[in-house]
Amino acid sequence: MKLHIYLFRHGQTYFNRDHRFTGWKDSKLTSRGIRDAKKVAKKLKSKKFQVAYHSRLSRSKDTLKFVMKFHPECKEVITDDRMIERSYGKLQGKSHKQFVKREGTDSYKTLLHWHKIDHLNGAERKEFIRKTGEAELQIIRRSYNIPPPNGESVKMVEKRVNSFVKDLLKKMKKEKVNVAISAHGNSMRPFRKYFEKLTIKQMMKLENPWDDYFEYEV
Repeated sequence: MKLHIYLFRHGQTYFNRDHRFTGWKDSKLTSRGIRDAKKVAKKLKSKKFQVAYHSRLSRSKDTLKFVMKFHPECKEVITDDRMIERSYGKLQGKSHKQFVKREGTDSYKTLLHWHKIDHLNGAERKEFIRKTGEAELQIIRRSYNIPPPNGESVKMVEKRVNSFVKDLLKKMKKEKVNVAISAHGNSMRPFRKYFEKLTIKQMMKLENPWDDYFEYEV
């Protein structure tokens, strides 16, 4: 007997829309996010599952609520924060734009102190700050090993997600159930890595949609 996992991301939130580090902050769904959740619900309408998971965050719960409207057969809904979003620590709530400006400016001041960039004029200086800040942003967002200050690296997220997967498979096989998981962008990365047999590099390039789902056979 083949069992199925239906994995999806919550709909767009206000922090997503405004390009802020969300992490464990509880940002609500936008009107587009509600439409995203309804699209996922429609796509999953013909599927059957008996158990559903969400994290403690409202965006995960609220997206699942739209999906659950079509699934009276689902009798068990479980909160499991091993599938919660990656913690961005001290950066949570801050905008990407603020981060780029601050990091770029800090790097500029450091190099200026060592007389490495005295030759830069006004326009070149702005461009240097922007490019340096954006490079730092990419390191924080796309590095496997490097955590934000007081936050989690994706490697740390993978550890808890793998623990979740182990328990999930055990439950599915024992109880013969299909499951739906209302997850988060960064917790989906290691989940997909596990089931799609991806490399770390491939995992870090993944972009998880707000309005679609992934299906895995167990």
